[in-house]
Amino acid sequence: MTGSSSLSSPLCTWLVAACMTVTCSKESKHALSPPSSTASNRSRRRKAATAAALKCNSNSKYNNYSSGMSGAGSSLQGLMSSCLAFEPCSHYYASNGLLRSNRKLRRLHPPALSGQAMAVAVQPTKEVETKKKPHTKQKRVVVTGMGVVSPLGHEIDVFYNNLLEGVSGISQIEAFECAQFPTRIAGEIKSISTDGWVSPKLARRMDKFMLYMLIAGKKALADGGISEDVMDGLNKTKCGVLIGSAMGGMKVFNDAIEALRISYKKVNPFSVPFATTNMGSAMLAMDLGWMGPNYSISTACATGNFCILNAANHIIRGEADVMLCGGSDSAIIPIGLGGFVACRALSQRNDDPTKASRPWDMNRDGFVMGEGAGVLLLEELEHAKKRGANIYAEFLGGSFTCDAYHMTEPRPDGAGVILCIEKALAQSGVSKEDVNYINAHATSTPAGDLKEYQALMHCFGHNSGLRVNSTKSMIGHLLGASGAVEAIAAVQAIKTGWVHPNINLENPEQGMDTSVLVGPKKERLDIKAALSNSFGFGGHNSSIIFAPFK
Repeated sequence: MTGSSSLSSPLCTWLVAACMTVTCSKESKHALSPPSSTASNRSRRRKAATAAALKCNSNSKYNNYSSGMSGAGSSLQGLMSSCLAFEPCSHYYASNGLLRSNRKLRRLHPPALSGQAMAVAVQPTKEVETKKKPHTKQKRVVVTGMGVVSPLGHEIDVFYNNLLEGVSGISQIEAFECAQFPTRIAGEIKSISTDGWVSPKLARRMDKFMLYMLIAGKKALADGGISEDVMDGLNKTKCGVLIGSAMGGMKVFNDAIEALRISYKKVNPFSVPFATTNMGSAMLAMDLGWMGPNYSISTACATGNFCILNAANHIIRGEADVMLCGGSDSAIIPIGLGGFVACRALSQRNDDPTKASRPWDMNRDGFVMGEGAGVLLLEELEHAKKRGANIYAEFLGGSFTCDAYHMTEPRPDGAGVILCIEKALAQSGVSKEDVNYINAHATSTPAGDLKEYQALMHCFGHNSGLRVNSTKSMIGHLLGASGAVEAIAAVQAIKTGWVHPNINLENPEQGMDTSVLVGPKKERLDIKAALSNSFGFGGHNSSIIFAPFK
């Protein structure tokens, strides 16, 4: 490699020096000032490099380099190919550029500027063979357990059987006196047992949204066969919890405000942690000893879906083997009811509660608040197989988008929802023809139901094989828990082969193709892929897709 060293060394010196300047002058008459006797080692090295380079090729032109290129080797070609235009060493050295990094010399001998470009892009390229990452098959995510707390029951089978029978969980509010409100109905949880799930002392202190979350989470573990023996064998650093809430601990916070009116000494010391949305996930992880991904997401009524998709992504990336995910909310309190009444978002059909939630019906007048929690146990496929878990369905993927339009109103052109559905299909590797069941967001609001329907028709067309329903027609809107509870309904539809009815759909909105909407009775359906939508205040859109495990 003699030829290579004789040429590439000064050329490298010249190329590195070229980084320090943009222009030079071939006619510069400035002479280099000799370094002082106290010059640093760095100055002496620069001087030596200059002398060596001048000796190498004091009278050469650019084409002189090319004549020796064949002996220089590929490394020199790489160096020269990375420079678009440059001049011979002698011209550069004459411009006093090499030693101009010395501040004193720069002031005494500024380089003459001819305006002629000297060098561009001098970073040398290395001819190194790119190492490609070995192709690895993407991890598959399956549903191995589910837990629910809802107005229609707290066991999965009870909950879904009531849905199939068209039972409504909407009734008069009993939790507080609400005669002064124009809306006095909700999907309220009348009673729930904490035995075996949460200690009585803790249950009294915490907000209901957290209580429901802990119960549903532990029910999902039990349903997934995670017994104490199985728990001992899990790698707890790869087990996580991601359960969100839209409203958080509103009652705990409100109680703290009322106590503060008397004295700060009356404030519950747990009021701050029990009001935050993340504390439910944290407390569940503390109880289980799970040290993997743990946090909470709050994207209004899209919260549940956001948590499910993000939990699945942790598994796909190999950061977790098992994830408990979903949503929980309990905002049926005076401040919660009053807030939504002020938004004019709620139905006022107080005289007939079971008929109040009526998605896509011409006489709908707003949604009905509900409360509860839904938690899914997601697991990496091979991990589930290894422990012999029962697999309900496979999670294929999903997507998020934002309307970027209005705090509470849907985007008129539906572009955000359409984009969300299309991205979910692409991310899941599912064609629109494969989706034959949709659990819609449909809340029973005049604008929201219609815009979602139009978006669905845009994405899927008028497909008579497609079946669409709304779980909210029977349980109301569970806010941050709605996405997770409706995901459970979608998984149960896959498992049982039955889709629940749309109740109260007596006079469909004009112009709607009712052939795609499930009627007032349950229907048998062999589901190929199920899409579940959830949208939230702020324009948050989410779509997730499940399919039978094969």
